[in-house]
Amino acid sequence: MMTVPLPAPSPRAEDLHQRMLEFLRDEVLPSEAEYLRARHGAGTSGHELPEVVERLKVQARAVGLWNLFLPSESGLTQLEYAPIAELSGWSHDLAPEAINCQAPDTGNMELLHLLGSPEQKSQWLEPLLAGEIRSAFAMTEPAVASSDATNIATRIERDGDEYVITGRKWWTSGAMDPRCAVLVVMGKTDPSAAPHRQQTMLLVPRDAPGVIVERDLPVFSHHDQHGHAVVRFDGVRVPVTSVLGEEGGGFAAAQARLGPGRIHHCMRALGAAERALAMMVQRTKERVAFGRPLAEQGVVQQQIAESRLEIDQARLICHQACHVIDTQGNKAAKDLVAMAKIAVPRAATQVIDRAIQVHGGAGVTDVTPLATMYGWHRAMRLFDGPDEVHLRSLAKSELGRSPLLPLAPVTV
Repeated sequence: MMTVPLPAPSPRAEDLHQRMLEFLRDEVLPSEAEYLRARHGAGTSGHELPEVVERLKVQARAVGLWNLFLPSESGLTQLEYAPIAELSGWSHDLAPEAINCQAPDTGNMELLHLLGSPEQKSQWLEPLLAGEIRSAFAMTEPAVASSDATNIATRIERDGDEYVITGRKWWTSGAMDPRCAVLVVMGKTDPSAAPHRQQTMLLVPRDAPGVIVERDLPVFSHHDQHGHAVVRFDGVRVPVTSVLGEEGGGFAAAQARLGPGRIHHCMRALGAAERALAMMVQRTKERVAFGRPLAEQGVVQQQIAESRLEIDQARLICHQACHVIDTQGNKAAKDLVAMAKIAVPRAATQVIDRAIQVHGGAGVTDVTPLATMYGWHRAMRLFDGPDEVHLRSLAKSELGRSPLLPLAPVTV
């Protein structure tokens, strides 16, 4: 696999990056304490949106930081968006939603933009792009291995002009948010079809009869504001016009959604890693042990250097994947996206772990954001495909690749 030089960002992309930097510094980071106070005082559910986020959304939109993830809306390439998304990763709970670039809505909006009918776009895409509602993505199931999407067991059966959905999902991100209005649900419409033509995606209103949200799943005992729900579909009926794309096209749609989604997660994770490294460096300069600052300890210096090396290596893979997406499409970038999905969360968790260690006891409490950051990015090694699946995919590609030059057989 050969790499090519990456193009320089356009003047507009550079301007938006500078605006994002200023917005993060002046508005988002100073608002984190207010956000956390609101979340901690939210009572038993904790899924209501703190008012500070709506305020930040208004401010972001006023300076043009809105829907930057979608090229048709922003005019940015994925490579130009990457550094902006990275900055949003410094404040995972606030910044992505403030600029309307938060998962799972970004992936759902991409699907609606790509496959939605005019009516579906009017009903769901337009309010999502306006930041008026939120959405959820329901694919993963507790009873089957989610690493193989052909395993999906949820049934979608045609009954006249309706589909009837029966099944149980979990890790339905976004479903706990009171603003969630629609779920993108993947189920099996034809078990007798070819394995990759059995699945269909439907748009299901959150308040449809039979949609039962059972509970929220915490990540390392932390409940995200938007939630990761266990959802049961108990004979849910929706009109046939709810199909997203075409019947039998669910698997292909899922792959189309997950490719950009994975790379966007990687962009934001790089920002979290940069924040962790910055915190680590600051702490080592301020903390004195055994008569001198930690920054003068050789073992600590090595950890700082390793962290910089890992972040920059991971970023290069991520940016190369973005460039191939921009110039050749998602399919051509699949190996690079897989590499980024492995390398970036690994780097982020390693750097965050070192930062936790340097902060001592404070690192594992809510005194710093490090513990929450670690939990989310450790989970990232599982969602959107575990490391092992992406490694398997890379190995298959490598085994099928011809060598660049002829190789002589090994003889003894």
